[in-house]
Amino acid sequence: MLALEDHLRSILPISLTGRVTRIVGLTLSVSGFPAPLGAIAKLETEAGSTLEAEVIGFSGEETLLLPYGDPQGIRRGTRAVLGQSVQIARVGDALLGRIVNGRGDFIDGLPPAILPCHARLQATPISPMSRPRIDQPLATGVRSVDGLITCAKGQRLGIFAGSGVGKSTLLGQIARSTSADVNVVVLIGERGREVREFIERDLGPEGAARSVVVVATGDDPVVLRLRAAYLGTAIAEYFRDSGRDVLLMMDSVTRFALAHREIGLAAGEPPANRGYPPSVFSHLAKLLERTGRTETGSITGFYTVLVEGDDHNEPISDTVRGTLDGHIVLSRKLAQQSHFPAIDVLASLSRLMPDVTDVEHRLAANSLRQWLAAYQQAEDLISIGAYQRGSNSDVDAAIRLREPIQRFLRQAPREHATFSQAVEELQQLLSLNEEPVDDLD
Repeated sequence: MLALEDHLRSILPISLTGRVTRIVGLTLSVSGFPAPLGAIAKLETEAGSTLEAEVIGFSGEETLLLPYGDPQGIRRGTRAVLGQSVQIARVGDALLGRIVNGRGDFIDGLPPAILPCHARLQATPISPMSRPRIDQPLATGVRSVDGLITCAKGQRLGIFAGSGVGKSTLLGQIARSTSADVNVVVLIGERGREVREFIERDLGPEGAARSVVVVATGDDPVVLRLRAAYLGTAIAEYFRDSGRDVLLMMDSVTRFALAHREIGLAAGEPPANRGYPPSVFSHLAKLLERTGRTETGSITGFYTVLVEGDDHNEPISDTVRGTLDGHIVLSRKLAQQSHFPAIDVLASLSRLMPDVTDVEHRLAANSLRQWLAAYQQAEDLISIGAYQRGSNSDVDAAIRLREPIQRFLRQAPREHATFSQAVEELQQLLSLNEEPVDDLD
């Protein structure tokens, strides 16, 4: 929330005006308009309607703006008036169960709610010395995640996958089953039809009741897609600062980066790595660092990364993986086998799992990982019947426990498992291997 002194410092004269001098693509150049970066201007179109636009940069004496809507009706000489010098949004508990767009306007057809507080969209990340150590697990309701890739309160995890592998379904399952107090779901660049499908099918009534959904579809202006990510994070910060454990789910951070790339190129920034301007990677780090744990509450972040061409080493995937506290990799091969959730356990990692689990839990998880790795290495020999029993104890265990392991890793989207159930079932697998067995067959 913004203090009164912050409001006073951010005030600029509302009489600040300028004139449109040219339009290149969707970028408006305005002269005589020294508004700060991120300020919002209002322009009156020929039809008499008002169009809002955001300051994205400067070129010589001109200020560059990107509109929040269709710039039809804007001409040379159109007057621009400063509307808001600092990007803020109204927040409050009445957001729970509601759906808003990138501007914070309600779009669910219900009456607008009263939101008494303000939050800054471009808030400063938490100071490193103000972050308590993360030492408590966060239940997701997904056995393979809770048991093998345990998430902690305040941790940031990436979900890496190509298109159509089950990211949204997994997010919806986590939102319904998590032990967090509040969910904030940010949908960036989604197809219009997918928004309602996600809310009604994947999120469901039980998930939606304690969630705030922020939507910016693929046909929305690029600045609204960008703003949706900052708005969702600001809403999560409000609930965290009120003493709650928040689960922030952003689908997807790749489209956030693509929006930043489009804006950077429109502002004249030179492309660098695969067409991404250098500022994209700086903005990514600032956005991701805003989540975490404080003395009052926590924000646990799940960020999906749309892997282009299933290339996990492309720039955005590589940057996000190095910034976050862990990653969950979804496998197209598993998805094609109707294995849900399609989590590639061996390629996934939670860096904070050792801090929030006990020795017995970690021992069972490490044993299962060893069996999966051993089976993967010997899979070709097993499939053609060439593997000799006794050659490798881990392969023997993996073959003997193949069905129980698959039952543990598979979980229907509507199936819920508590954290204690996941750990108990994982330890039961370890005890099964200790039982004497005469024949692998």
